[in-house]
Amino acid sequence: MLQRKQQLTKEQALQKLRHYCAYQERCHAEAKEKLYSFGLRKQMVEESLAQLIEEDYLNEERFAIQFAGGKFRMKQWGRVKIIHALKQKQVSTYCINRAMKEIDAADYEKTLHKLAEQKWKSVTGQGVNLFVKMAKTTDFLLQKGYEPELIKQVIARLKE
Repeated sequence: MLQRKQQLTKEQALQKLRHYCAYQERCHAEAKEKLYSFGLRKQMVEESLAQLIEEDYLNEERFAIQFAGGKFRMKQWGRVKIIHALKQKQVSTYCINRAMKEIDAADYEKTLHKLAEQKWKSVTGQGVNLFVKMAKTTDFLLQKGYEPELIKQVIARLKE
């Protein structure tokens, strides 16, 4: 026999979600998903979300800025990858743009150069020539989410 998860009342669910949002910044989509997982209906979910936004437990702009900053600092992701990840989390374009402005341009360039240099130096072995180094470094930086134009500039400097 299939046992259904006990359905929470709106108040219980709200209390649980306050803890969930207080622990770490969340986007609206994550909070909505969590409320549905508690067995709440659409009407209750919408009301609960509105209340959490009002009480400042949920703030998508704050979430986007923290998410972008964290992914850049900790995982050294580029803007392209960060924007894509935020879009996947259904964050608004306005919030994504605000988050991108918070990433310091000088730090961004410094990180890109550091990653490029490390990769460039690590590409060694038999049959490795300039083109192999360029290709592997470019692929690595693209995968990290850096812009193709910036990668071209960095590779050009490394070739000198």
